[in-house]
Amino acid sequence: MKTVNVQVCFLGALAALTCGCQKEQNNSATSDTPVVAASMNSIPEGKRDTTGMAWIPGGTFLMGADEFPDSRPVHKVTVDGFYMDTHEVTNAEYARFVEATNYKTVAERPLNPADYPGVPADKLVPGSAVFTPTPTSVSLDNPLQWWNYVAGADWAHPEGPGSTIKGRENLPVVHVSYEDAAAYARWAGKRLPTEAEWEFAAQGGRGNHTYYWGDQLKPGNKWVANIYQGSFPDKNLNEDGYAGAAPVKSFPSNPYGLYDMDGNVWEWCQDLYRPDAYQTSAANNPKGPADSYDPDEPGATKRVQRGGSFLCSDQYCIRYKAGSRGKGEVTSGSNNLGFRCVVSAK
Repeated sequence: MKTVNVQVCFLGALAALTCGCQKEQNNSATSDTPVVAASMNSIPEGKRDTTGMAWIPGGTFLMGADEFPDSRPVHKVTVDGFYMDTHEVTNAEYARFVEATNYKTVAERPLNPADYPGVPADKLVPGSAVFTPTPTSVSLDNPLQWWNYVAGADWAHPEGPGSTIKGRENLPVVHVSYEDAAAYARWAGKRLPTEAEWEFAAQGGRGNHTYYWGDQLKPGNKWVANIYQGSFPDKNLNEDGYAGAAPVKSFPSNPYGLYDMDGNVWEWCQDLYRPDAYQTSAANNPKGPADSYDPDEPGATKRVQRGGSFLCSDQYCIRYKAGSRGKGEVTSGSNNLGFRCVVSAK
């Protein structure tokens, strides 16, 4: 890792994944399972509660998409029934968790100088990645042009120290790492979904289509998901009504009563990421591979992210499409990354 500047250090790891994918024109050793910090272990396990969740009946479906190399082969999978949050976890819900536990997200914690040799101590400040539109159109080869590491950006300060979640209580919580999402799930008596559960729920019983809502991008000439319209990353036309994340339930639900399974914010899944995972995936209730490997960053431990975000654009990142997969380094967050939870049937 280069050590010129802490912003570069962080975004060097985030560059290929802060939208959950790489530039689609450039598709392309095992790492250790991440160590769970003591701050998560100290979280009390909550009682099972399915309030505000939808029952997903389970069944057999075709998982994956031929369009994406790491989503091949399309294969038959069976999942048991489960409950799933009808929407992404909101700022208000996460605030209740933090108030009850005094939990500190990864973006709020001091940085360990040993992880960033050569970086001046005054540069080692907590923060997270924030999307910033460019003033003019740019080449899409370098995500550092529109992603900035912002000191002080975290779930309660989405754009940095001068911002707040006041008035945004019903928006998805963002800047959450995998651990931050798993800690909330533990406290709530829930867990993060497997990738198979997530895709089965997103299909809504309708089977394989281009998008989870169907085969037309704008059914009835209406936007039905919060994605990016216009010239990425400099000019968002906001045709869907939102330049950033939208309040949950702003768009129609799927047949299972789930909102924003496409777009809005990326969602963490519990599966470790490997591009070849589907070649050896279990047929019943798969939980992902035993280890993580991404050829773009062989030393990073990554988990699967699903659903795309408000930054997904056909010009750059088309992984809001059905069957596609995102990936994220487990300690990283950004202002287009959140999660939702599930509860097993028993």
